[in-house]
Amino acid sequence: MVGDAKVVGVGEATHNSHEFFTVKHRVLRYLVEKKGFRAFALEASWSSGLRLDAYITRGEGDLKQIMDEEFQGSYQFWNTAEYRDLIQWMRAYNIKHPKDPVRFVGDDNGFAGGELYDKVGAYAAAARPDLSAKLTELYRGLRPTTDASTYVEDYLSKPLAEREELAERTGRALALLKQRPGKGTDADAQTWAVQHATAIHQMTTMYAFDWDDPQDVTAAMRYRDQVMAQNVAWWQRQTGDKILLSAHNSHVALKTYVPNTHPKVQGDFLREQMGRDYVSVGLTFDQGSFNALGQDGAVHRFAVGPSAPGTTEHTLDRVRHRDFMVDLRTAPAPARAWLAAPRTVKNIGATYPWNGNAAQIRLTQTHDILIHLHQVEAADMLK
Repeated sequence: MVGDAKVVGVGEATHNSHEFFTVKHRVLRYLVEKKGFRAFALEASWSSGLRLDAYITRGEGDLKQIMDEEFQGSYQFWNTAEYRDLIQWMRAYNIKHPKDPVRFVGDDNGFAGGELYDKVGAYAAAARPDLSAKLTELYRGLRPTTDASTYVEDYLSKPLAEREELAERTGRALALLKQRPGKGTDADAQTWAVQHATAIHQMTTMYAFDWDDPQDVTAAMRYRDQVMAQNVAWWQRQTGDKILLSAHNSHVALKTYVPNTHPKVQGDFLREQMGRDYVSVGLTFDQGSFNALGQDGAVHRFAVGPSAPGTTEHTLDRVRHRDFMVDLRTAPAPARAWLAAPRTVKNIGATYPWNGNAAQIRLTQTHDILIHLHQVEAADMLK
């Protein structure tokens, strides 16, 4: 079904259900072993991806420590036994195939870890020593000195004017690095340094929006999805790797689930940039459980019963197969007509409940392929 696609986005109808994560693991193994895919991109920060990539390719660091340190705050739902198993499989694969490794990519901009400043600084010291002092000044006060969750909380507590000034500084740093390559290096080294600096600037730009202004929040959500698409497309162009992209349904989708707050999403940007080289796979479920943040801000296990008659999931669950996959592009005419109509689907993210939990979409316009599961259970969170 994925054909010759270079990026396959696989979604999830909740952010923390066991079966959604194990389906992704199964799909990853198939794409790596049968279709030549060589990268897994997760809705996590670019710097987190660098640490996990170093672990799976070179065995650097302790996986538990990396996951505990990187999967915090909005990313805490990845700190699960299911993702640990997926990452360990990637490491085991690379031990067996050291000359043809699978890579790990973080495509999001919620945090910029110290690794980015180290890599940019090392490039400048080796190739552009004339920039070192300037970069140190421009990045002043930005390198994290606390855990990721505390860093983001403290950053967002800064006055808007200060956050805007920080974004202006990282923009200037990025512009300097985009200048001619220095002596003793090559274009590839500069390309990577620019991308690391871009990731820093993506974070500061994201947090320079006014989070008390609903219109600015909507603009920030659009910017975030645009950034996630840009980072995935950059990795694919730079490395040539075919990529399995893992994110929520509402990110990998070809059209937004919630137009009022997320006007254009990652999958839409990727289809725009890559055409049919991007394929979107949505996941649905009838009933089961998941972990999410409750109204008190703490993580809880929630459960939903069988879908009500007339809902998308209720109809899908009446198919004779308990769990199944369907190519929405080639479905028979009667099924395609039903799939093309606007219908409500479950859309459960990091917080439950919220007003976007039930989204009305046209499945054939939103995804290329659909995987439906009868029942899911909450994932096994490790912390």
